[in-house]
Amino acid sequence: MVSRGCGDDGVVESCKEPKRVVNAVNKNLGDKPFSQACANNREPIYDVLAKEFAGQTSVLEIGSGTGQHAVHIGPRLPHVQWQTSDLAENIPGINRWINDERVVNVLRPLTINVLKDWPDTELLQYFNGIFSANTSHIMPWEAVEHFIGGLEKMNSGSRLALYGPFKYDGRFTSDSNERFDQWLKNQYPHQGIRDFESVDSLARNSGFNLVKDYAMPANNQLLVWEK
Repeated sequence: MVSRGCGDDGVVESCKEPKRVVNAVNKNLGDKPFSQACANNREPIYDVLAKEFAGQTSVLEIGSGTGQHAVHIGPRLPHVQWQTSDLAENIPGINRWINDERVVNVLRPLTINVLKDWPDTELLQYFNGIFSANTSHIMPWEAVEHFIGGLEKMNSGSRLALYGPFKYDGRFTSDSNERFDQWLKNQYPHQGIRDFESVDSLARNSGFNLVKDYAMPANNQLLVWEK
């Protein structure tokens, strides 16, 4: 679920539904799931990751959703092997994007539920980068804690990049983000825009230090930490 706080023009739309899948299908895309918000924010995200993942070689994307970010960003980072992942119900849609785009460095999705399959210490040894977009306000807070807490065993030099809306000192960065937060909570009480300080504390407890907090279009942030 995405509103202006997640990268569109200010109108609440279905970008990432609670189970991290988009049901609407664009008639020009066959049976591939499509998110307009992902189409809107993919280039600004790429611009940041091109700098911040310049030294990374293997990136695990948690919550790949439709797969649009992976097939757009991955091939533009040819030095990176990009591993997609999501809940089981979203795997077919991600595979359809990978099939149609014929990307060589974007790998077939793993089925990962961070409340059940995480942390996978052996798996994490293969990666020196983690990326996740628009997941922290959709996951229950317990899942956010489990996700970031599970990164403790990653190797030195690993980077974590999280994209989405955040609060600072308990304050929203815009009126539209505040409305979006209330809209989320009215439908699913476990959802909501998270406090930057709480997320940063989880990252620090896992050995990551904030590198940069990028202000992004439509009242989003892209947070980058390094271990």
